[in-house]
Amino acid sequence: MKVPSPSAREAASMYGTAVAVFLVIVVAALQGSAPAESPFPFHIPLDPEGTLELSWNVSYAEETVYFQLLVRELKAGVLFGMSDRGELENADLVVLWTDRDGAYFGDAWSDQKGQVHLDSQQDYQLLRAQRTPEGLCLLFKRPFGTCDPNDYLIEDGTVHLVYGLLEEPLQSLEAINTSGLRTGLQRVQLLKPSIPQPALPADTRTMEIRAPDVLIPGQQTTYWCYIAELPDGFPRHHIVMIGKQRPSREGSFSGGEHVGVGSQRAPAPQYEPIVTEGNEALVHHMEVFQCAAEFESVPHFSGPCDSKMKPQRLNYCRHVLAAWALGAKAFYYPEEAGLAFGGPGSSRFLRLEVHYHNPLVIRGRRDSSGIRLYYTATLRRFDAGIMELGLVYTPVMTIPPQETAFVLTGYCTDKCTQLALPPSGIHVFASQLHTHLTGRKVVTVLARDGRETEVVNRDSHYSPHFQEIRMLRKVVSVHPVSARFGAGDRGSLDGSVWANAGAPAPTGVFSTLQGGFGILEEMCVNYMHYYPQTQLELCKSAVDPGFLQKYFHLVNRFNSEEVCTCPQASVPEQFASVPWNSFNREVLKALYGFAPISMHCNKSSAVRFQGEWNQQPLPEIVSRLEEPTPHCPASRALSPTGPTVLSIGEGKG
Repeated sequence: MKVPSPSAREAASMYGTAVAVFLVIVVAALQGSAPAESPFPFHIPLDPEGTLELSWNVSYAEETVYFQLLVRELKAGVLFGMSDRGELENADLVVLWTDRDGAYFGDAWSDQKGQVHLDSQQDYQLLRAQRTPEGLCLLFKRPFGTCDPNDYLIEDGTVHLVYGLLEEPLQSLEAINTSGLRTGLQRVQLLKPSIPQPALPADTRTMEIRAPDVLIPGQQTTYWCYIAELPDGFPRHHIVMIGKQRPSREGSFSGGEHVGVGSQRAPAPQYEPIVTEGNEALVHHMEVFQCAAEFESVPHFSGPCDSKMKPQRLNYCRHVLAAWALGAKAFYYPEEAGLAFGGPGSSRFLRLEVHYHNPLVIRGRRDSSGIRLYYTATLRRFDAGIMELGLVYTPVMTIPPQETAFVLTGYCTDKCTQLALPPSGIHVFASQLHTHLTGRKVVTVLARDGRETEVVNRDSHYSPHFQEIRMLRKVVSVHPVSARFGAGDRGSLDGSVWANAGAPAPTGVFSTLQGGFGILEEMCVNYMHYYPQTQLELCKSAVDPGFLQKYFHLVNRFNSEEVCTCPQASVPEQFASVPWNSFNREVLKALYGFAPISMHCNKSSAVRFQGEWNQQPLPEIVSRLEEPTPHCPASRALSPTGPTVLSIGEGKG
């Protein structure tokens, strides 16, 4: 692409004038739907050094995202966009670049080699470019779906944002290859639901759960664990918010010390992040877990979660109280419900887990980040509950080596929901999907009478490094009769797409990927937030072990290499001896798709509800929901046909 001719520049200038007029309407519309303090309520730092900062808002009526990109210390240009997994190859981009004569803004894409090309369909539309005291501010918009094969479809769930910085002016856009740039990625949920903020009780108080004075390790990824302790005799309360407003006085539980509890009377969220200034781009996400009540004490610990020095009891701190991830706003419980903690039958010990994302391997940085909980002694009408759905943590659910995609499905059957749910049902308002390192796509679906009725939560670009509690756009009501939960790919119930490229085993062959608790094993679960709380805390399944043994016997009949089926052999040992030819792979996939299941329909005490739960028939689904399809914009009358010419000196562009 060459620099636009004068006629193209004139057309671009005319388009810029139309955009400036349109901007007034856009900002007014945004201000009508966003919090009063800003038309862009969501914002994140894109790079660890703070050069790029992104803010955005969502118009569901227009099916459009409005972006505001702040570029500090602009040199020769910037790339911003989205890709499937955060790669700069095969990415959907918008580019600001300069040559010796001027500056240009255009919709672009990169090929599999990282070469950048101008898009023939300009779907990123510039609304304003303006110099500010902080840097260059670009305001632009992009529809959710464009029906352009070079564009990314913006959906609910995780979006991998990518960026690159141009150091020198260019003769043309085609001179850019992303392999030679300083680049990075950030994960966010762009399509945040528009939910009004409920008022909080007058006696709302706060406490901080934070890890004090952590020396962030000089490595790309660290999970840091810290044990905090509630004071003796701490009574039962309801957590009502994880939010963004800082009260004048607050309670803090760090180092096991109760510093004090202050009151918060203004409306505020139920819990919120406390991120040490300067570390905003390093603290990626945080979670607070409550430990199992049966332990009278949990050893103090502050260190990497994978440390050999970590006390074993920290593995029993799994009950989620709060979670936050980059870009997340306040998390409010519904006015009629709160999450109970404290009091009899509740552990005093909490585990804070902080994920540090340090791609530049910065060393010597100190951090005291954590989460602030907002709670009240005025108990609400309902206790909120957290129900765990999905696959049982067991090696009977195993993926063969060197698979690029493999679907596994877990179920919560109507036999369990009829026993455990109240006649009036439950109301699901939030969800947190969870896998370990190889999870790629997770979806939870509700079915009645064999028909899928609605998606509870879907993440088609799931990343195990970006896990947060997400408010649902609408509350999902679940009734005990003929209700099943599930998550799965392409409408199958309660499953996850896992990729298993294989891990080198000591013998030099590739090993299977097994279900289990370890970080190198896999999970597929959905922590579903709902009310009113029931005794049902876990509703999961796995293939029936007896039918898996039939699989091993079948493999023995059709292969020259013998698979050990003797009683003393463990399931991992049996899987390790399977010769992974195409026949054995396809038969295992088929087994997971038709064999009976073993159900775990468990109370919070880990005891199953009374009944027969082994060799349960696989739920039959006769009607599945269709995958979402992009909605193409009706009109492109205001879309430019080529790049927009900018003036990025002082003042407006």
